[in-house]
Amino acid sequence: MLRNATGKPRFLMLSTAVESTTLSAVAYQPADQVLCLEFRSRAVYCYFGVPLSVYQDLLAADSKGSYFNRYIRGRFPYHRLIDDQPPSQA
Repeated sequence: MLRNATGKPRFLMLSTAVESTTLSAVAYQPADQVLCLEFRSRAVYCYFGVPLSVYQDLLAADSKGSYFNRYIRGRFPYHRLIDDQPPSQA
């Protein structure tokens, strides 16, 4: 079992694919209020201290990118996850 810095058990988040020109998937961990966003660029960012209502409103938004820019970007601390897989070769 994974544990966070305080020793509390951590669980893997299940992501939800979304229809968006900006985002490809969204995941939320309510116990820690962590929102992880996978962008179309394949970059993944996790935002901390995000209320459940923000996650729910993001999923319901007609434009996920506009919602992100207006209500998430610049409003919560974040960390970019490192992609440990090499880019696919065509």
